[in-house]
Amino acid sequence: MDKIFRNTPKFTATDWLIDAVIAAGAFGFCCLQLTVAVNLLIPDEFMRRLMGIQAMVPSGLSLLAIALTTLPLVLRRKCPWAVFVWCLVSWGLLQAELNGIALSVAGPLIALFTLASARSRAEAAIACAVMCLVLLFAPAPPEQSRILTQLTVFQNMALALAAAFAGYALHEHQERTRAIEERAIAAERSREAEARRRVEAERVSIAREVHDITAHSLSAVSIQAAAAERLVDRDPAAAKEAIAEVRRTAKGALEEIRAMIGVLRAEEGPAETTPTQGTDRMGDLVSYLEGADIEVTLDETAYDRACVPAFIDVALFGIAREAATNIVRHAGARRATLALSTKREGFAELIVDDDGRGLAAPAAAAGHHGLLGMRERARLLQGTFSAFPSPLGGVRIAVSVPLSQKEETHE
Repeated sequence: MDKIFRNTPKFTATDWLIDAVIAAGAFGFCCLQLTVAVNLLIPDEFMRRLMGIQAMVPSGLSLLAIALTTLPLVLRRKCPWAVFVWCLVSWGLLQAELNGIALSVAGPLIALFTLASARSRAEAAIACAVMCLVLLFAPAPPEQSRILTQLTVFQNMALALAAAFAGYALHEHQERTRAIEERAIAAERSREAEARRRVEAERVSIAREVHDITAHSLSAVSIQAAAAERLVDRDPAAAKEAIAEVRRTAKGALEEIRAMIGVLRAEEGPAETTPTQGTDRMGDLVSYLEGADIEVTLDETAYDRACVPAFIDVALFGIAREAATNIVRHAGARRATLALSTKREGFAELIVDDDGRGLAAPAAAAGHHGLLGMRERARLLQGTFSAFPSPLGGVRIAVSVPLSQKEETHE
């Protein structure tokens, strides 16, 4: 019930001052109308008497009546219903006592305008209807002509309708403004969330690239260093070649990392970088696996590189490289197969098999960065990724990526 009759906005001293000035202005206006308006509108005394109008001289009762219908407007925004009812009832009860037309309806009109601007449309309509009924049935001075009484009632009802519509228009404008501000705030929050999401996605992408580069290169370095250690006494030349291969691999990894750092640091101008590696470098993976004493079979006969977008081709190579790294580091395999295919219409597919330890190997453990990176690459391309037992006895990595990419949406 308290919410019906009261508004609860937080008022400042400026708000109270504004309402006090409005109440004082309404009081002054009504006093001026009481003493001057009739004489200005109908200056001839004979005509005033003929129409039943008396020029009023302000009295204590008339000033009290004006005060009762205007000064409560100080609380108009805090208690719109209470102020409206008080001003309207006061005006209706004192109307006949003060010769009707001389008592202004400014106080009730301002209260009605405030109520319509602060409350709902239904409440504004009810208040307007109540005021029109009071204006219609309020007693008129007995000496006032019927025509003048009807004109006065019509004028006051028109003013009441205008005040209600004006208040409702202000209410709708404020609601639209508030809705626009809320949408702007929501849009700003959405932009901030999208920016955070993009930063997070970029962070994950960088982490994945760094992992791919270092894991692949360091595993190759480890294999070659182990070979050099075994050969250093009985075959110094072969050990020297293995050490040279370690140096080349480390240098290549360092250049890739420098290129990535250059891309991240560059603000203007091209960064120093090498061409992006795609499936045309699958031979490098074969050499890498063979260097780890793994028998490798590469099948690209069903892969039409010309119909595969470059970014998908690069992603497939990245997945194949990570799969090869996992085979060397974790699988303990002696045999592996790599197969690329576009036979399935609209899709590019990669299958990697090995005969290693299978899904019990550390590479298959939950949370392993290699599997997570491969799965994330496939997901970003709206593709599928799966790891399950291979016909060779180890693990099969199967990736399928649609060649026609749809724009990804984020809720």
